[in-house]
Amino acid sequence: MSKPIVAVVGRPNVGKSTLFNAIAGSNISIVKDTPGVTRDRIYADCTWLNTTFTLIDTGGIEPDSGDVILSQMRAQAQIAIDTADVIIFLTDVRQGMQDADTKVADMLRRSRKPVILAVNKVDSFQKFMADVYEFYNLGIGDPIPISAASRLGIGDLLEAVAEHFPQSSVEEAEDERPRVAIVGKPNVGKSSIINRLTGENRVIVSDIAGTTRDAIDTVVRHNKKDYVFIDTAGLRRKNKVKEDLERYSIIRTVTAVERADVVIVVIDATEGVTEQDAKIAGIAHDRGKGIIIAVNKWDAINKDNNTVKKFTEKIRLILSFLPYAEIMFVSAVSGQRLLKMFDMIDTVIENQNLRIATGVLNEILTEAVALQQPPSDRGRRLKIFYMTQVSVKPPTFVLFVNDKELMHYSYTRYIENRIREAFGFRGTSLKFIIRERKEK
Repeated sequence: MSKPIVAVVGRPNVGKSTLFNAIAGSNISIVKDTPGVTRDRIYADCTWLNTTFTLIDTGGIEPDSGDVILSQMRAQAQIAIDTADVIIFLTDVRQGMQDADTKVADMLRRSRKPVILAVNKVDSFQKFMADVYEFYNLGIGDPIPISAASRLGIGDLLEAVAEHFPQSSVEEAEDERPRVAIVGKPNVGKSSIINRLTGENRVIVSDIAGTTRDAIDTVVRHNKKDYVFIDTAGLRRKNKVKEDLERYSIIRTVTAVERADVVIVVIDATEGVTEQDAKIAGIAHDRGKGIIIAVNKWDAINKDNNTVKKFTEKIRLILSFLPYAEIMFVSAVSGQRLLKMFDMIDTVIENQNLRIATGVLNEILTEAVALQQPPSDRGRRLKIFYMTQVSVKPPTFVLFVNDKELMHYSYTRYIENRIREAFGFRGTSLKFIIRERKEK
């Protein structure tokens, strides 16, 4: 199940970024007393009472502002509202209830989403509680007094938020259809690929970069099996964004990736692989998803006997953190190799769910240690007692050792390579957890 999405919205300069940083546990958002300083949406994965959720910080909403930036921030906040499962509506006790607060409250009521009203800058409950009661007039629920700067009342706020987190439904648990997110920069052909697979124009296709702003689910049937494809808004580099709204699409991609089993990272063959492609692929890699790299527009490339080899080498170089990812060269226009994508998706999902018996794993471990001695430091050598697989999606292994500090990253990678040689695990990352155990 994907993580719940919580959006923090409100007028400019009520302390949204300060609250975001307080919940996220670090100073991620820019905090400044100038209204409108938070122009990029920033997200963070947070945990409260064993529940992980994605928190979105937004630009302030100025309902009647004609200012170009503020109006764009209003549009971005509306997307945050549409995306979120729960909304924290932040107000300012020191400024009191403003006319703009009433208009924001009206916007939130229309969303029909759970809204938690928080009144910020309440540094003293005794001093400000009478002023907090004024916010009942918004008609949007009980106001919760907090101070983001002083970290007061945040526990009560998160408790109220968590009550509205969607529970995993029986329907969702029973839905075993593979979910495939198609991500990539704008205009690389993500929507065209889905249209070709469905045989109809289900998704708007345009040469204007960034046409697709919403994540759209499309069911595709192949060989009597259903696949759910999630098309996402394209991502582009910040310095190429002319319309501020485009920057927000990273939230769309994060949420789409969260919901997916397999992520297809689409690269434009005519542009080649770029650092932005690496950032996009990194979102899927960090979340342990199965990954397929689809090089689209392959029909538009002049080819010789070495073209595929050279392109593959460049992908492996720039996306060096994805040595396991499968690579396909496709064309949405001609349909070249697109049907093979289904076989690749099935393979990756099978590998994501592959379980290896502990006995077999430790045979491989014993052989690996015999071939390459574990590292040592100041006369103390690493000992690996045994290894076991504890979960799937992604396959996760626990290594029990005498000293975690001696388990160097390079040796973990060596163990991973030995496991991949034996079992493949094509298309999926592997996760390793190192645990200390005292020697008997």
